[in-house]
Amino acid sequence: MPILGSIIKRGIDIRSKVPSFFKIKDPQKLQEKTLKKLLRRASKTAFGEYYKFHNMLMSRDVVKTFQAHVPAHDYNTIYKKWWYRSLNGESYVCWPGKVKYFALSSGTSEASSKHIPITTSMLRAIRRISTKQLFSLARYDFPKEFYEKGILMIGGSTHLQYNGTYYEGDLSGITTNSLPFWFQHFYKPGKRISRERDWTTKLNEIVHHASKWDIGVICGVPAWIQILLEKIIAHYNLKTIHDIWPNLSIYVHGGVSFTPYKKSFERLLSKPLIYIETYLASEGFIAFQTRPNTNSMQLVLDNGLFYEFVPFTDENFDADNNIVDNPQSLTIDEVEEGKDYALLLSSCAGAWRYLIGDTIKFTDKQQAEIVITGRTKHFLSLCGEHLSVENMNMAVKKVADDLQTDIKEFTVAGIQYQNLFAHKWFIGIDIAVDAKQVKELLDHHLKNFNDDYRVERIAAIKEVFIEILPTQKFYDFMKIKGKAGAQNKFPRVIKNDLLKEWEAFVLK
Repeated sequence: MPILGSIIKRGIDIRSKVPSFFKIKDPQKLQEKTLKKLLRRASKTAFGEYYKFHNMLMSRDVVKTFQAHVPAHDYNTIYKKWWYRSLNGESYVCWPGKVKYFALSSGTSEASSKHIPITTSMLRAIRRISTKQLFSLARYDFPKEFYEKGILMIGGSTHLQYNGTYYEGDLSGITTNSLPFWFQHFYKPGKRISRERDWTTKLNEIVHHASKWDIGVICGVPAWIQILLEKIIAHYNLKTIHDIWPNLSIYVHGGVSFTPYKKSFERLLSKPLIYIETYLASEGFIAFQTRPNTNSMQLVLDNGLFYEFVPFTDENFDADNNIVDNPQSLTIDEVEEGKDYALLLSSCAGAWRYLIGDTIKFTDKQQAEIVITGRTKHFLSLCGEHLSVENMNMAVKKVADDLQTDIKEFTVAGIQYQNLFAHKWFIGIDIAVDAKQVKELLDHHLKNFNDDYRVERIAAIKEVFIEILPTQKFYDFMKIKGKAGAQNKFPRVIKNDLLKEWEAFVLK
């Protein structure tokens, strides 16, 4: 549809001429305004009446009053006291109206599914930012013909379960069902294939139809996108994916670090892609990359999300990385660049001071740009080593470079050893390597990246164990856990019952 492509290109060009479209003048002011809107909208809900939102709005410092009177919640605390009522069909619990959709989310493959409310207000907010992200393409020099190409989005099934009160399913399935009419022309794999629940069947259907599409953009989690591209290349006996999709130019990714996958991913290409990171969680569209030549994403500050930043320290989190009562929480004007913060959200879906489980750090405070550094539950700190997923990713990448191979999947467990501690790594490598050499390289790089780890390795962390596995072993385990495909990721830190299941699976 060339005319529609030209219209989109023209709209993007017009937006690009507005200097302030992505420039943030006063992040704190935007956030204060957002919080007031949220409190006003929710003042007549059960939650708003319980915490007297109406009175908060009349206070001299709305933010401080809000923080002083509303407790921080994790999923269990807000669900047991509030969200279960929405799940049972009650209206006006934490947000006006009745919640029609719940996104199923575990954050990792280790927990049973959480039910995250998705309101009509949240769906509108996600659509607004999705459109704004499209306008960010004005900063890239694409011809108008590019905007006529297909967009392949690999997510969960759009077939939602209905229990008589609400619909439940993957967030990607919920949002895909509410795509604007004009986007349907570009969207692949289309409604029929997207409804397929079985991941293997969905992949095979996409492979079968791949030759009929002219794809310019692909979106999805790195591991599963790579598996799909490899299948297409093998099925059609191609050298690279560009042999079938010559106009493929952009890969939009999120959910996990792309770094471990990049080297092997680029072997599937004949020309470079533009990589755009996005931060769309079940709790809202939090941030996206607004400009080229950066690895940072800009927080969305004026679209139904109010953020607080909890310093990720022992004062605010216990030994199991559970948030303490009354943690120190900072607003965007109080944060510092380069420090790890856990993210609290208040949203237009009825989340209030809700710990979403991600940790971030600011790379540019004035422009509200961040990178994701990991998950609160995926930091490994048995004795004060404070290893983040970011540290792990960087160290594993260095090991892969040293060995001139690819390492796409890994996980690590903290265990007791000789009355102290040890780290046990499971690493996916598909060539013959010496586990002792991998251990020495990994230990060396982690010490360079993390001073706390280096100190604790002197005494408290007595040993580092390495088990080398085929990469496919990780995906096979995900499959038996019912977590193959879509937005599912293998946890970088593994513990408790999931660790026992994984170790038993590895021995098979």
